[in-house]
Amino acid sequence: MNKLKNGTKRFALVCLFVLALAATFQSITGVNIKSMIMPFISVISFTKPVSAAPSTPLLEDAFDWSKYPKQTVTATGYTAGYESTGKSQGHPEYGITYSGVKVKRDLFSTVAADLNVFPIGTILFIPGYGYGVVADKGGAIKGNELDLYYKTVEDVYKQWGKKQVDVYVVQKGNGHLTEEQLQTLNNNKSLQVFRQQYINSEKR
Repeated sequence: MNKLKNGTKRFALVCLFVLALAATFQSITGVNIKSMIMPFISVISFTKPVSAAPSTPLLEDAFDWSKYPKQTVTATGYTAGYESTGKSQGHPEYGITYSGVKVKRDLFSTVAADLNVFPIGTILFIPGYGYGVVADKGGAIKGNELDLYYKTVEDVYKQWGKKQVDVYVVQKGNGHLTEEQLQTLNNNKSLQVFRQQYINSEKR
């Protein structure tokens, strides 16, 4: 209690001392102290903090997806590893899809589907995942099912798992897909603003 009283007294004395100095300064120089400090008060009062740069919009919000045909599917995450494909690193076909292109997690990622539903080369937009290009098939994939490629098992569980989701058919495939076509899609200049979100998605 005594400390609080002593602190209050000291603060009051300091305030009185400052006021006395200000009054003395004003009487000697004739300069109005108030006019000197008001500009600083105005700057402090009206200066607004610089707002942060706007974040990159999500693909989900960037386009009107209702314009595209919609289909409900069960989507499961998978990897190129033994747990998903039965192939280990060192196998000559490790990471190679049925279409011949390498698996990829990017702006346009490789996905596996029932080719009777979504032929090779079909471009899908999958909310929460991004664009998927049908590049692969799977013995266990039947009907409205998709496998979405991720780099690691940890990424599969952390980023996706298994979900029922509405996907949008952006372009129906013709049964063929090449590395060059996939690279062209991923280098689309108008979509580069979104690309980093998917390249770095496994790091979240």
